[in-house]
Amino acid sequence: MTKNNKPMFKLEDKIESSASKIDLIKNLIFGETIQEYDTEFDALKKDILQKKKVLEDLVEEIRSDLNTTLDSVSTDVNIRITELEKNLSEKIDDIETDKVNKKMLGKLLVDLGEKIAQK
Repeated sequence: MTKNNKPMFKLEDKIESSASKIDLIKNLIFGETIQEYDTEFDALKKDILQKKKVLEDLVEEIRSDLNTTLDSVSTDVNIRITELEKNLSEKIDDIETDKVNKKMLGKLLVDLGEKIAQK
């Protein structure tokens, strides 16, 4: 810097100048080929972005289908669990009834045995 706090030269101008010189040299060496590559890269980029959008849409559709299927399966499982609980409850009631009948049968057999013994 100089004594009056002004830079001796502007670095930004030099950088811009260097960049434009590099672009000029690149165009001289490669010419139209670089422009063709740029065009092809732009086309590829657009194609990739379109395919990405299609894939994102498919993923969202599949996600929606999976959520619907999971809800359906969940509902079906809940219905089946409810039916199993009902059946289990009925079986428990039947077993308790059978136990009572066994007690009654046992008492009847004892009574019958006593009657036979009395004769």
